[in-house]
Amino acid sequence: MPYAFCFLLFVIGLYCAVVKKNMVKIVIGIMVMEYAVNLFLIMLGYRFGGVAPVVDREFLDAETQQVTAGFLNSAVDPLPQALVLTAIVISLGSLALMISICIRTYGKYGTFDITEIRRLKG
Repeated sequence: MPYAFCFLLFVIGLYCAVVKKNMVKIVIGIMVMEYAVNLFLIMLGYRFGGVAPVVDREFLDAETQQVTAGFLNSAVDPLPQALVLTAIVISLGSLALMISICIRTYGKYGTFDITEIRRLKG
């Protein structure tokens, strides 16, 4: 079910990016798509009953293994978290670029409507 939520978020963002005529709404749709993918990657990192990749169960003694069993069974893979953290930083840079393009376009044409901007061609 949570994966369906990620897919729903992605479809909503895709709808905004493809159908809407306002440049700011298109940017918001692209950002919703990016965060839907980030949420999906974070959910893929969780493994029920999994072991953190930095801990090897074979080298733990019995007492330590009992104490850390709760942690080891609920630990998540840190690689998707690191990838998503990097993706968030990159998406912040792309958001700044898209918003600056929107501001410059509004300053030149006086509108955010892409159909109006196409008609002006100047």
